[in-house]
Amino acid sequence: MEPSLIELKNVSKTYSTAAGDFAALKNVNLKINAGEFVGIVGKSGAGKSTLLNMINGVDLLTEGEVIVNDGGGGISVHRMTEDQRALWRGRNMGVVYQSFQLLPMLTLVENITLPMDLSENFKPRESRDRAMQLLQMVELEEHADKLPAFISGGQQQRVAIARALANDPAILAADEPTGSLDSLTADHIFEVFEHLVTDQGKTIVMVTHDLGLTSRFSRSIKIVDGELAGEVDSDEPKIDKTIRRRRK
Repeated sequence: MEPSLIELKNVSKTYSTAAGDFAALKNVNLKINAGEFVGIVGKSGAGKSTLLNMINGVDLLTEGEVIVNDGGGGISVHRMTEDQRALWRGRNMGVVYQSFQLLPMLTLVENITLPMDLSENFKPRESRDRAMQLLQMVELEEHADKLPAFISGGQQQRVAIARALANDPAILAADEPTGSLDSLTADHIFEVFEHLVTDQGKTIVMVTHDLGLTSRFSRSIKIVDGELAGEVDSDEPKIDKTIRRRRK
């Protein structure tokens, strides 16, 4: 049996505040396999974003271990130095935020080429060509030379997804990526994610407060007060069935 792509072992995170210590995560154990579209669902303050930040190494854990099998063997994310984590994350994991976080002074294509240039995975001409291919994938290539302020919020989120894919990472970590979008635009974003999972074999971990989205994931896990509360069942068809019906 192949090892899980992502494994959290007894992960805890405690923040020190003026009011005392706050346990954001409590002994979390979780395995995620390659090719899954996993939803982490829970109310605001449940620990969803903290859990995602443990996986991508943006935040430091208090106890436990996060292991990612990136093809070169298991990597213990939090045993690396900060610089090593930043380099590893840039090459192996794409991150999508609710607030898009596109650089306003760069054009759309420049926003996408930036992570490639920083990681030095591509030559300058190659990075622009790849960025244009990614913009074409999210149906925005005609806007390539516009600044983010001149496109809609849904379009900006699609650019953010394209940017997260710049270095062709195996894993995408998405933090409430549809939280600020209307339902139609959010559905378009989900379709992009579904395409990435089924057609490109990406693994996506997405956090959301919306339990109504559970049918769109291949697996949904509920988190309550920093603890995993089991998988969320849904009678709706899962991602692969949904996509097959749309393509008929």
